[in-house]
Amino acid sequence: MTPDLMEEGARRAAAHEAAAPGKTESGGRAAGFAHPLTRGEVDVSHGRILYLEDVNVSFDGFRAINGLSLDIAPGELRCVIGPNGAGKTTMMDIITGKTRPDSGTVFFGSTIDLLRYKEPQIAQLGIGRKFQKPTVFEQLTVFENLELALKTDKGVRSSVFFRLDSEQSDRLASVLRTIHLAEHVDRLAGTLSHGQKQWLEIGMLLMQDPKLLLLDEPVAGMTDEETARTAELFLSLKGQHSLMVVEHDMGFIKTISEKVTVLHEGSVLAEGSLEQVQNDERVIEVYLGR
Repeated sequence: MTPDLMEEGARRAAAHEAAAPGKTESGGRAAGFAHPLTRGEVDVSHGRILYLEDVNVSFDGFRAINGLSLDIAPGELRCVIGPNGAGKTTMMDIITGKTRPDSGTVFFGSTIDLLRYKEPQIAQLGIGRKFQKPTVFEQLTVFENLELALKTDKGVRSSVFFRLDSEQSDRLASVLRTIHLAEHVDRLAGTLSHGQKQWLEIGMLLMQDPKLLLLDEPVAGMTDEETARTAELFLSLKGQHSLMVVEHDMGFIKTISEKVTVLHEGSVLAEGSLEQVQNDERVIEVYLGR
């Protein structure tokens, strides 16, 4: 969730507490959330939507990322695995602008140098990130959480008079079906199960129409049924969006993966199908065990 969305959500929650029951400051509908930066098309003419080359970053002398090179194709679902401390989270931090590398190249498509942008700008360019712990606004309904994430004018006057148009209503309804929450649209987010909260946050990202989704341990803490439905969700998103999924659940990885990247000590140790990396002696030694 982007910092500006968190700020707007906190403002909206405070308004709920201050408003009379059944009312919001927009007269029964929550105000929309803005993305003032206009998104252009990402140039993927070279067949890559994300490109990292020889990226390095150190923290107090510790090399967290060490000559990392990786690329992802448009519409690809890439799984990333590796032991704790392998650099998976730091890699996502670099892609989203939270951490600046000491050296290297990070491009979104062929023309957008991500190292020139700050974290909120990168989100607005079309890169959505979901952390392991769900960060939804529990005092708001499922509907209001999704509406909050819409790309709309966030100005005070626009917020007061905001109403969904037919295209926005259709998109919200479509996202609700995609994330399996159409029957829970009026529930407070705080009453959802852990898995449902994860789906809701993914839905909030989808409302912003990201080109690339970064998903950090999305099925941690889920029931078997929720895990299976999350696999269905990700497979349905593949092709429409590019996805990078960091996960330790190898059963889940087996269900969704085509290509798997293994990180170790800040660089790519192995890459290929799940079967290929599972049979790689180096991966067995440092991660999977015998």
